[in-house]
Amino acid sequence: MIKELKYLFYIIVIFFFIFFIARYYFSDENYKNSYRSTSLLDEKIKEAEDDLILLKNNTENIIEFVEYKNNKQTKKYSFWKLLYNDE
Repeated sequence: MIKELKYLFYIIVIFFFIFFIARYYFSDENYKNSYRSTSLLDEKIKEAEDDLILLKNNTENIIEFVEYKNNKQTKKYSFWKLLYNDE
Protein backbone atom coordinates (compact mmCIF):
# COMPACT_ATOMS: atom_id res chain seq x y z
CA MET A 1 0.00 0.00 0.00
CA ILE A 2 2.79 2.44 0.87
CA LYS A 3 4.57 1.62 -2.38
CA GLU A 4 1.48 2.56 -4.42
CA LEU A 5 1.09 5.82 -2.51
CA LYS A 6 4.74 6.64 -3.10
CA TYR A 7 4.34 6.08 -6.87
CA LEU A 8 1.15 8.16 -6.87
CA PHE A 9 2.99 10.97 -5.09
CA TYR A 10 5.83 10.83 -7.65
CA ILE A 11 3.37 10.96 -10.55
CA ILE A 12 1.53 13.93 -9.01
CA VAL A 13 4.79 15.82 -8.41
CA ILE A 14 5.97 15.19 -11.98
CA PHE A 15 2.58 16.23 -13.38
CA PHE A 16 2.55 19.51 -11.40
CA PHE A 17 6.15 20.21 -12.37
CA ILE A 18 5.38 19.81 -16.09
CA PHE A 19 2.13 21.78 -15.70
CA PHE A 20 3.78 24.80 -14.04
CA ILE A 21 6.72 24.80 -16.44
CA ALA A 22 4.38 24.75 -19.45
CA ARG A 23 2.16 27.42 -17.89
CA TYR A 24 5.12 29.76 -17.41
CA TYR A 25 6.62 28.99 -20.83
CA PHE A 26 3.40 29.80 -22.69
CA SER A 27 2.51 32.86 -20.58
CA ASP A 28 2.34 36.37 -22.03
CA GLU A 29 4.95 37.58 -19.57
CA ASN A 30 7.49 35.11 -20.92
CA TYR A 31 6.69 36.12 -24.52
CA LYS A 32 7.23 39.79 -23.64
CA ASN A 33 10.51 39.11 -21.85
CA SER A 34 11.87 36.98 -24.68
CA TYR A 35 10.89 39.59 -27.30
CA ARG A 36 12.52 42.36 -25.26
CA SER A 37 15.73 40.42 -24.89
CA THR A 38 15.97 39.72 -28.63
CA SER A 39 15.24 43.35 -29.53
CA LEU A 40 17.88 44.54 -27.03
CA LEU A 41 20.34 42.08 -28.50
CA ASP A 42 19.81 43.55 -31.97
CA GLU A 43 20.45 47.04 -30.60
CA LYS A 44 23.64 45.91 -28.85
CA ILE A 45 24.90 44.32 -32.07
CA LYS A 46 24.27 47.55 -34.00
CA GLU A 47 26.12 49.59 -31.36
CA ALA A 48 29.09 47.22 -31.40
CA GLU A 49 29.10 47.29 -35.20
CA ASP A 50 29.45 51.08 -35.16
CA ASP A 51 32.48 50.84 -32.85
CA LEU A 52 34.41 48.45 -35.12
CA ILE A 53 37.58 49.72 -36.74
CA LEU A 54 37.91 49.11 -40.47
CA LEU A 55 41.40 48.30 -41.69
CA LYS A 56 42.73 49.28 -45.08
CA ASN A 57 43.12 46.44 -47.54
CA ASN A 58 46.84 45.99 -48.21
CA THR A 59 46.74 42.58 -49.90
CA GLU A 60 46.41 43.71 -53.49
CA ASN A 61 48.84 42.05 -55.95
CA ILE A 62 50.73 40.12 -53.28
CA ILE A 63 50.31 36.65 -54.69
CA GLU A 64 51.50 36.00 -58.22
CA PHE A 65 49.98 33.05 -59.97
CA VAL A 66 52.51 30.71 -61.55
CA GLU A 67 51.47 28.28 -64.23
CA TYR A 68 53.69 25.23 -64.39
CA LYS A 69 52.03 23.90 -67.54
CA ASN A 70 52.94 26.92 -69.67
CA ASN A 71 56.49 27.25 -68.42
CA LYS A 72 58.27 23.91 -68.94
CA GLN A 73 61.60 25.18 -67.56
CA THR A 74 60.36 25.67 -64.04
CA LYS A 75 62.20 23.71 -61.47
CA LYS A 76 60.06 21.49 -59.27
CA TYR A 77 61.10 21.74 -55.66
CA SER A 78 60.89 19.13 -52.99
CA PHE A 79 60.37 20.28 -49.46
CA TRP A 80 63.07 18.05 -47.94
CA LYS A 81 65.62 18.97 -50.61
CA LEU A 82 65.02 22.63 -49.86
CA LEU A 83 65.80 22.00 -46.21
CA TYR A 84 69.03 20.12 -46.93
CA ASN A 85 70.32 22.54 -49.60
CA ASP A 86 71.49 25.99 -48.55
CA GLU A 87 71.19 27.58 -51.98
